[in-house]
Amino acid sequence: MAAAVAAMAAALREWAAVAARQDAAWRAVLAAWAPLLGSLSGLAAQIRAAQRLAWGGSPLRAFGDLRVRLWRKQRGAAEALLEQLGVRRAELRAVRDAVGAGVAGVLRLYEERAAELGLAAALRRGPRCPSLADALEGLQDVERYYRHLYLESKLLLRRVSCANLADMEALPQSWERILERYKEDVVQDMLLKISLFVDNHRELCCSPGS
Repeated sequence: MAAAVAAMAAALREWAAVAARQDAAWRAVLAAWAPLLGSLSGLAAQIRAAQRLAWGGSPLRAFGDLRVRLWRKQRGAAEALLEQLGVRRAELRAVRDAVGAGVAGVLRLYEERAAELGLAAALRRGPRCPSLADALEGLQDVERYYRHLYLESKLLLRRVSCANLADMEALPQSWERILERYKEDVVQDMLLKISLFVDNHRELCCSPGS
């Protein structure tokens, strides 16, 4: 049983190292979203202002194609910003996939060693050590966090359209509401739990009933 616990601790240590790097990348991407969404919002406000302008009754009427050229320029700017956001979304997907693959690998190892570990050992906690079950549950919480927030980002971008300027203008607020739902620091809490398990897993082999 001690060998199985040690193997799980090693796998969790490796996963945590990867997850810490991936979380840093994830945070950097999320930070980059805000200014891009702000630019789209500002562009939507400009388009709305141009649409409200009485072109025929202004000095600009002398420039017959100005309105069309301005629209093309604004639409091109929106498409460029959406392209940048698409790149960032792909980076979020890469983090989601890397973390998810790591979680699947750890769970696969647990399935292979489950008989050797036994249910009691998986549920046992030490004075300083969370149970293996706690650690595995936390891994799945992290995977779910990345998966759900990535999906939210994907759905948000699908709604962006120059045909719906009100939604585009409200993008920063919509994004903040999404982040507010995921403000709990699931990843850092989980990395702490993993660290406690890795550093103190030998307690589980020495505790009563082991």
